[in-house]
Amino acid sequence: NAAMLMKFSEEDKGFGPIFEEQPINTIYPEESPEGKVSLNCRARASPFPVYKWRMNNGDVDLTSDRYSMVGGNLVINNPDKQKDAGIYYCLASNNYGMVRSTEATLSFGYLDPFPPEERPEVRVKEGKGMVLLCDPPYHFPDDLSYRWLLNEFPVFITMDKRRFVSQTNGNLYRARLCRHTFLCFVSSLFTKSVFSKFIPLIPLPERKYFIFQFKDVYALMGQNVTLECFALGNPVPDIRWRKVLEPMPSTAEISTSGAVLKIFNIQLEDEGTYECEAENIRGKDKHHGRIYVQAFPEWVEHINDTEVDIGSDLYWPCVATGKPIPTIRWLKNGYSVCILYDVTFENAGMYQCIAENTHGVIYANAELKILALAPTFEMNPMKKKILAAKGGRVIIECKPKAAPKPKFSWSKGTEWLVNSSRILIWEDGSLEINNITRNDGGIYTCFAENNRGKANSTGTLVITDPTRIILAPINADITVGENATMQCAASFDPALDLTFIWSFNGYVIDFNKENIHYQRNFMVQTTEILDSNGELLIRNAQLKHAGRYTCTAQTIVDNSSASADLVVRGPPGPPGGLRIEDIRATSVALTWSRGSDNHSPISKYNIQTKTILSDDWKDAKTDPPIIEGNMEAARAVDLIPWMEYEFRVVATNTLGIGEPSIPSNKIKTDGAAPNVAPSDVGGGGGSNRELTITWAPLSREYHYGNNFGYIVAFKPFDGEEWKKVTVTNPDTGRYVHKDETMRPSTAFQVKVKAFNNKGDGPYSLTAVINSAQDAPSEAPAEVGVKVLSSSEISVHWEHVVEKIVESYQIRYWSAHDKEAAAHRVQVTSQEYSARLENLLPDTQYFVEVRACNSAGCGPPSDMIETFTKKTTYPAQISWLFSPLWLHFDISLLNPS
Repeated sequence: NAAMLMKFSEEDKGFGPIFEEQPINTIYPEESPEGKVSLNCRARASPFPVYKWRMNNGDVDLTSDRYSMVGGNLVINNPDKQKDAGIYYCLASNNYGMVRSTEATLSFGYLDPFPPEERPEVRVKEGKGMVLLCDPPYHFPDDLSYRWLLNEFPVFITMDKRRFVSQTNGNLYRARLCRHTFLCFVSSLFTKSVFSKFIPLIPLPERKYFIFQFKDVYALMGQNVTLECFALGNPVPDIRWRKVLEPMPSTAEISTSGAVLKIFNIQLEDEGTYECEAENIRGKDKHHGRIYVQAFPEWVEHINDTEVDIGSDLYWPCVATGKPIPTIRWLKNGYSVCILYDVTFENAGMYQCIAENTHGVIYANAELKILALAPTFEMNPMKKKILAAKGGRVIIECKPKAAPKPKFSWSKGTEWLVNSSRILIWEDGSLEINNITRNDGGIYTCFAENNRGKANSTGTLVITDPTRIILAPINADITVGENATMQCAASFDPALDLTFIWSFNGYVIDFNKENIHYQRNFMVQTTEILDSNGELLIRNAQLKHAGRYTCTAQTIVDNSSASADLVVRGPPGPPGGLRIEDIRATSVALTWSRGSDNHSPISKYNIQTKTILSDDWKDAKTDPPIIEGNMEAARAVDLIPWMEYEFRVVATNTLGIGEPSIPSNKIKTDGAAPNVAPSDVGGGGGSNRELTITWAPLSREYHYGNNFGYIVAFKPFDGEEWKKVTVTNPDTGRYVHKDETMRPSTAFQVKVKAFNNKGDGPYSLTAVINSAQDAPSEAPAEVGVKVLSSSEISVHWEHVVEKIVESYQIRYWSAHDKEAAAHRVQVTSQEYSARLENLLPDTQYFVEVRACNSAGCGPPSDMIETFTKKTTYPAQISWLFSPLWLHFDISLLNPS
C-alpha cells in the first residue's frame, strides 16, 4: 500500500545492482584441452543480486549438466560450436530492479592444415623479382602470424630491403630472385601452427617495377595500424612514405626495410591519404591509400543514481560520442522505456542508457528512487541568528526536506509577509529583504506545507552598522623603481571583525606570495571614529605593476570597495611587427610598429644585428644615422654581403633603453664581388723544382658570395707575362707550382686575389720570393765511426763544398732490420759529428750520411759497417745475482 511504499522510500538504505565485472567477447580454441569456457558476471547490490543468463535472446537452461554457475559466472562444459556459439548477456536483479550486462560473443577458433597436394615447380629467371603466395588454409579469427622458411626448418627468412613478408596475406615478396625452395609457416594466437608444402616460384611479367599495394584501411581510434608496401625491381628499390598534404603522425614509425608503416595509438586527426613511393635508377612508382579512423562509443554525459520527488518530471541526460554517431536507447529493469513525466512510485527501479554504433555498445546504469515525505527541518533548520547591514540586502534561506515540493509562507513575529517592493519570497522558499532598516530586525518564521504534512522553522534577524570606505585610494603616477602608497580606511560595526582585501586588475593580491613588491598596514585604530587602515605599499614598482588597484573592506555581513589607478613610467616596451624587405648586398629595409612608450615619449630607435660571427647583438649603421622616435622604418647599411643576419629594434626614451623586439627571421644579404685582398703573401723554399706561394686566407665574413676561391699570379722577377692559377678551396693559404724547367733559387714576383660567383677582388701587394733550391749533389766524404760502448757510437764526416747545405742526415740500421726501417738523425750544417744512442749491444750496424737542404737530401756517403761492444757487468753487479746474496737476503727475512 501507499504507506508501505512511503516508508520504504524514506528509510531503506539498500541499492540496486551495479556491475563490477561483465562478460567480454571470447574465442574458444576448438582443440583446447581445458574442455570448458567461462563468461564472467559480477554485480554489487543490497540485498545480494540474483543472476540469470540469456543466449541469442533465449534463456540459458541452468538445470542442464552442460552449464553451471559460479557466483554470477556462467561455465559451459565441453563447449560445442553448433550449440554454444552466439551472443550472451547476463541479468542481475534484486528487489530494487534489474540491470542487463553488455553483450559478449562466444566464437570458436580454428586453423585447418594446408592441403596435402604438392605444388608444381615454376622456374623464374635470376635477378627478377618474385611473389610466393602463402594462401593460408581456412581459419578463425583472421589475426594470423606469417613466417617463411628457407630450404628446410629451422632457417627462417629475415626481412630486409630485398625480402618482405606481408602480415596481411602472408605472401613472400623478393625484390630479386635467388635459387632456393620455400615453405610458409602460419601461426594463430588461439590455436596451433601449420606448415605448407614447398611453394613454387611464380614468374612476373616483364616490368621495370611492381608495387605490392596496401588497401584502404578502417581503424578504430586508439588502435595500432599497419600499412604494407613493397616493390619488386632490380636494383632493389628504395621505399619512402608520406601523408598527402599533411605532416606524418608523431606516433608513426617506418621499418628498417621501409616496407612497413606503423601508426601507434591512432587518433581521428590521423585520418587521411598516405602514399608510398618506390624508386631505383630505372624509375619510380607511387601508390595512394586512405586510412579511415572511426571510434567506439564513449560517454560525454551519462546517468547516475538519482532521487526525485514524487509527482515531479525527470530529465535524465545521456549523451555519447563516437564515429559513426551512436544511437541511444533506454532500458528499465532490462526492458525499453522513455523519459518520464509526473513520476510515481511505479517509476522507481534500475535504468540503463545504451549507446551503440557499428563498432560496439556501452551501458550506463543508474538507480531511480522516488521520494515522498512531509516537510521536515530536522536535517536543515533555519539559522538561529542572521546578520544584515543597515541599508543593505539579506536573503534568509528556508530549505526543508519535502516531497513533493512544498508551498512556502513567512511571518515576522505575528505579522504575515507578502511580496512588495522590498520583500520577495522566492520559489525555493528563501526570503529576500532589500534596503534594510533598523525596524527589519526581529524573529522570522518559515512555513512549509505539502500533501503529506506541514512544518516551520524560526530565526532572528539582527541589523548591524554598514561598512563604509571613508578614505579611498587616489590615483598615483611614479617612475620605475619608485615606491607608491595606496591609502584605504573604513568604518564598520564594532561587533564585527574587518578585513581588507586588495586586488590588482581584478585579481586578488596574495601577500604571502608577492611580498617582494607588496606590503600592507592595517587594523590601526583611531580615537575619534571607529575605523581601520588598510594602506597598501608598492615597493620598487615595475612596469607590470601599473593598473587599477581596488581596496575592499569586508565583514561577514557586507563590504565596501574603492579603486584608483597607478601609472608607472619607464623605458619603452618592445616594438612589434618587425619586417625585413628590399634585401641587397650591403643593406636591407626594416619596418616595425611602435610598442608601448610607458608614459614617456620614445626619443629614438636603434637597429641591432647578429651574425654567425658572434653571439652578441651589435648596433647597426643606419640610414638615417639617427632614427627619430616617431619613425617606423629605416635602412640598415654597411652590411656584409652574402652573410646571414638577424635583426631586432630597440626603443629609447628619457627613462632608459627599452626591451628589444622579437628577432626577425634569419635572412641572407645578396652576394658581391670581394673587396678585400689576401694579406701576408709570401712563400719560397720547398722541394726541388717547386715554387711555394703562401698567404693568409680571408675569413668567412669577406667571402661575399658562393664559389669562393683564390687566383694566384706569379712571374719571374724580370718577366713580363703573369701566370695565373685558380685555387678553389676557400680555406687554403698555400699553392705549390711544380715545373721541371724551373731554375733553382730564382726570384719570382707573386700576388693573390679572391673571387666568387659575383666577380674578382683586388690583388694583394706584390711579393718577391725564390723558387726552391736544388738538393745537394755531393755526398759527404771521409765518413768514420767510433764505437763508444755497447749502446753508443759516434759518426763523423767532412763537409761538402756546396754552399746550399742546411743540414746533415745520418741514417743507421741494424743487420737484423731492413734498410727501409732505418733510423734518422738530423743535425745542422755546422756540425761535423753526431752521437747515436740506445743501440743494441753486440750488434752489427750500417751507417751513411747525406747533405740536405729545403729541396731535399743529396746522395748518400759510402756505407760504413760497425759493431757495438758486448755487455759486461761490474763485480758489484755480479755479486748482486750470486747465490750467496740470495742466501743472505733470505736469512734476513727469516732469522731462525
